[in-house]
Amino acid sequence: MLVASVSAQLGRAFLLVGFLAAFFGAFAAAVGARRGDPKTLRLVPRFVTLSVVMAVAAFAVMEWAMITRDFSLLYVQKVGSYSTPALYNFAAVWSALEGSILMWVLVLAGYVAAVAWWMRRRFSEPLVGWALAVMLAVLAYFFLLSFGPANPFVVGPPGVLDGPGPNPLLQNHVLVMFHPPILYLGYVGMTVPFAFALAALIAGKVEDGWLHLTRRWTVAAWGFLTFGIALGGWWSYEVLGWSGVWAWDPVENASLLPWITGTAYIHSVMVQERRGLLRVWNVSLLIATFSLTILGTFLTRSGVLNSVHAFSESDIGPWLLAMFAVVVAVSLVLVFLRGDQLRASGAVDSVFSREGAFLVNNVLFAVFAFVVLLGTVFPLVVEAIQQRQIVVGEPFFDRLTIPIGLTMLFIMAVAPVLPWRRDGSDLLSQRLLGPALVGVASLTFSIAVGATGLAPLLAFGLGGFAGGSALRHLVRAVRVQRLRGFVGRANGGMVVHLGVILICVALAASNSFTRSQEIDLVAGKTARFAGHTFELMDVVEVRDQRSTSVRALVSVDGGKAYAPSITKYTRIGMNVGTPSVRTSFSHDVYLTLEPPVRQDSGQARIKVFVKPMILWLWIGTFVMALGTVLAVLPGRRRSIHDIRDEVVDR
Repeated sequence: MLVASVSAQLGRAFLLVGFLAAFFGAFAAAVGARRGDPKTLRLVPRFVTLSVVMAVAAFAVMEWAMITRDFSLLYVQKVGSYSTPALYNFAAVWSALEGSILMWVLVLAGYVAAVAWWMRRRFSEPLVGWALAVMLAVLAYFFLLSFGPANPFVVGPPGVLDGPGPNPLLQNHVLVMFHPPILYLGYVGMTVPFAFALAALIAGKVEDGWLHLTRRWTVAAWGFLTFGIALGGWWSYEVLGWSGVWAWDPVENASLLPWITGTAYIHSVMVQERRGLLRVWNVSLLIATFSLTILGTFLTRSGVLNSVHAFSESDIGPWLLAMFAVVVAVSLVLVFLRGDQLRASGAVDSVFSREGAFLVNNVLFAVFAFVVLLGTVFPLVVEAIQQRQIVVGEPFFDRLTIPIGLTMLFIMAVAPVLPWRRDGSDLLSQRLLGPALVGVASLTFSIAVGATGLAPLLAFGLGGFAGGSALRHLVRAVRVQRLRGFVGRANGGMVVHLGVILICVALAASNSFTRSQEIDLVAGKTARFAGHTFELMDVVEVRDQRSTSVRALVSVDGGKAYAPSITKYTRIGMNVGTPSVRTSFSHDVYLTLEPPVRQDSGQARIKVFVKPMILWLWIGTFVMALGTVLAVLPGRRRSIHDIRDEVVDR
C-alpha cells in the first residue's frame, strides 16, 4: 500500500506542478509580449522545461504502475491485468479516457518544448511570445483536465488483486501501439499553427511572416494525422472482421474533420504566400482545424456517442465543450477586430488561374467538412431536442461525398497546370493532353477488366487524369533539378497527390466490387467461390491464461492454411472474431469464422470476402507519408532554370 500511495501522490503532484508551470509560463509569455519585456520573456523557457519534465514524469509513473500491476490505482484496476501480454499492457495506458488525456498532455508538452527550443533566439518578438502564451495556456488546460475530471491517479477500492485488462479489441493487434500515438501527434500538432495564427491576430502581425514560421509544423502535423487515420483504417480492417476500412463511424468522422480543414489550409496558404490573398480563409481554416480537434476530443471522450472507438461516459464532456466554445468565441472576436488588416488588396483574377482553382478547392473542402459535421452531430441534436435516437449511416455520406471527391480529383488534375495571376484556359488543351491520355488509358483498362458503374468508372478515369498531371509536374521538376526535384513543398505535394489518387482508386474498387458469401466447410471437401477454392484442414482450440481461441485452419487455393478465429476473453467474457487475410497486388481473400463452431465437429462456417486492390490503400498511404517528408524537407534554392520554368508556367 505504501508503494501504491506513493504512485498516486507522485502522479498527482507531477500533474499539479505541471499545471502551475504551464499556467505561469503562459502568464509570463503574455505579459512579456504585451509589455515587450525581455526579462519576463526569459522566464518562459524555465516554465516550459518544468512543465515538460512534469508531463514526462507523470506519464512515466503511470506506465510504471501499469507495468508493475499496481492495482491500488483505479485506472490500473480498469485496464490492467496480469494475463495481458507486455506489449498490450504497455499500450493499455492510453486505452481508456484518463490515460488518453495523459498522453495528450505528454505530446502537447513535447510540442511546446520543441517550439520553444526552435524559437529560442526570437523570444523578444511579440509574435513568438503570444504564440507560446497560447500553447502554454492550452497545455495548462489539459494538465487541469488530467488533474481533475480525468485523473488517472485516483486510488481504487482496496483488495483488488487483478483486473480485466484493456478492451479485447485493443489487445489483439500490434497497431494499437502505433495508431493512437501517431494520431495524437497529428491532432495535438495542429496546436502549433493555431497558436501562431492567434498570436498574429493578438499582436496585429497578420502579414505573411507567421505563415513561414509554421509551414513545416503544419505539414508535419497534417502528415501525422493522415498516417494516423490510415493506420486506424488498417486496424479496422485487420481487427473488426467486417472487411472494411471506413464506415463513417462518428468517431472516425471526428478525426476526419480536422484533416479536411487542415488539407484545405495547406493548399490555400500557398495563395496567400504568392498573392497575399485569402487571409481570412487561412486564419479561419486554422481556427476551424484546432476547434475541430477539441470537438472531436469531446465527441470521443464525453460518452455522447455509441461507437466501437468511443470511450465510456465521463464528466469530462462539459469541460471540453466549454473549451471549444471559448476557443471559437475568442478566435472570432480577434478575426473581427483585425478584419481591416486581414483584407487583401488584390483579388482572384480568373477561376482558370492557379489561385482560382485553390479558391474552388477551398469551397469544396468546406462543403465536404459541412456534410461530415452535419451527419455526425445531427443525431446528437435530434436526441437532445426530441429525446429520440436516429442513425445517419453510410448511404447519406456516400451520396453526398462521392460527387465532392470526384470533383476534387478533377481539380487535382487541372490546378497544377494553371498559371498564377492570369487566365490559363488557353493553355489547358496543351498542358492536359498527356494527363488526359493517361486518364483514358486508365478508364479503358478498368472497363477491360470488368469494371462497371458510373461512379467507379469516373473514379478510375479521373484518377488516371490526376495521376498524369502529378507525374507531368514531377517529370518537369526532375528534368531541371535531378533527384532534388522530388524535394520541397510543391514537388513533395505532387507525391502526396499520387498517394491520394492510389487511395481513391483503391477505395472505389474495393467498395464497388467486393464479393462475399458464407460457406459451410467440411473437413476433406473443397468449396469454390469467386475463382478460389477453400478446404477445411482442421479446427483447433488454443488456450492461455487470458483467453480461449477456436481457429479454423482453411487452405486457400491448395496452398497455405489461413486461420480465422473466435476468441473468448475469460475475465471480460467477451467473444471477439479475428479475420485472416491473404493479400496480393490485385485482391485480398478475407476470411472470418462464423459462430457457432465446435472443435470436434469437423465443420466450420466461414464468410469469404474477395476485395480488389486493398493492398494499394496501404501503398498509397506510404506514398503520402513519403510525400509529406519530402514536403517538409527544405527545397533547393531557386536557380535561373527554376525562375525560367516559373515564368513559363505564368
